Amino acid sequence: MIIETTSLKDLLLLTPQVYKDDRGYFMESYNKMRIGKMIKNDFVQDNESLSRKNVLRGLHLQLPPHAQAKLIRVIKGSILDVAVDLRKNSDTFGQHFKHVLSGENKKQLYIPEGFAHGFLTLEDDTLINYKCSNYYHAESESSILWNDPDLNIDWGIQNPILAEKDRLAEKFITFENPF
Repeated sequence: MIIETTSLKDLLLLTPQVYKDDRGYFMESYNKMRIGKMIKNDFVQDNESLSRKNVLRGLHLQLPPHAQAKLIRVIKGSILDVAVDLRKNSDTFGQHFKHVLSGENKKQLYIPEGFAHGFLTLEDDTLINYKCSNYYHAESESSILWNDPDLNIDWGIQNPILAEKDRLAEKFITFENPF
């Protein structure tokens, strides 16, 4: 497993070793012993999401004490994955990182607690799996507006398919930040 740092502190890009032959491929998508030096979280919940092309989900987060670290992986299709650093004492506070994750490139994004996360599907029938370090808690769910001008994220789309909660999400400037 290759683990790369990104432009945002503690946000990591992981590329697993993929063994291919005429039957297909094999890879280890997660091995705590191998990545435990860089990622200290214990993951307690796996989630799966299926979306058609141009669906934008985010920017989502769980508030403390139910904050979550996530390990994002695309099984089929592709996404533009985006993470925003919300940690007030971080050198990269308010900055974002984006990367294309796909079933083909097998890359994964590790997002620590204190980040908002969102993604835009780039293909129909995109299947995403992500590990979470804490259980989902409905009352702790929060969202920041995906197209907030203060964040200046270029999603490459003007009118994505959105859930109502993502249309009505808070602006970054008014978000009561507990991180």
